[in-house]
Amino acid sequence: MIPLRDNVPSTKPPLVTWTLIGLCTAVFLYQQLLADRVLFEFVHIHGVVPARFTHPSYAAHVGYPEGGWLSFLTYMFLHGGWLHYLLNMWVLWIFADNVEEALGSLRFLLFYILCGVAAAAVHVLFNWSAPVPVIGASGAIAGVMGGYFRLFPKARVTTLIPIIVIPWIVDLPAVVFLGVWFLVQLFSGLAGTAVEGQAAAVAFWAHVGGFAAGLALVRQLLPPGCQFCFDPSARRYDRE
Repeated sequence: MIPLRDNVPSTKPPLVTWTLIGLCTAVFLYQQLLADRVLFEFVHIHGVVPARFTHPSYAAHVGYPEGGWLSFLTYMFLHGGWLHYLLNMWVLWIFADNVEEALGSLRFLLFYILCGVAAAAVHVLFNWSAPVPVIGASGAIAGVMGGYFRLFPKARVTTLIPIIVIPWIVDLPAVVFLGVWFLVQLFSGLAGTAVEGQAAAVAFWAHVGGFAAGLALVRQLLPPGCQFCFDPSARRYDRE
């Protein structure tokens, strides 16, 4: 399922969302300039490698610099290819503007970073000895999706569902689109845990962790006295 648009209007420019997209774009374009060997080292240093933190002897043997905790922030701005980058930026564009407006720009930035860190932590927890770096904004974006799920239960998402070669476009309730997406990530993560290597290509547990963090944090970070929801029939925001 690919989201095409939602029916929640923005009334303010989403400055932090635009900035995040700009930073991800700049870093991704920089990655394209690097030679393969340099890119390999760049991704391993600035991505989150679980074994680097859980097996100090392995980290020392490979030659990782000491510490490396900043990678729990920097990994969010790296991407593994054009499709990875474009899909992440598109989903961020669809969902983040409304969450940013609900929280306010500074609270949204904090929310985004916390969700990304939580996503990486859950990935490490379920991939304890993995020597492969996890990179990408999708964990933090999953947090944005979790926040959207809580804030805009009445919203609708126009969705592209490719059926073999036939594109099917349908309006889905946001809770259905996001709920199905989350369940796919959860069951894919469980399958990868039960069968070693089954889900190694995608960081499903990072998505699960980010989404759960978004669900848990978004209401806590709303401005005082503001309960934010959207009424699509009136095409306006209601603050109770």
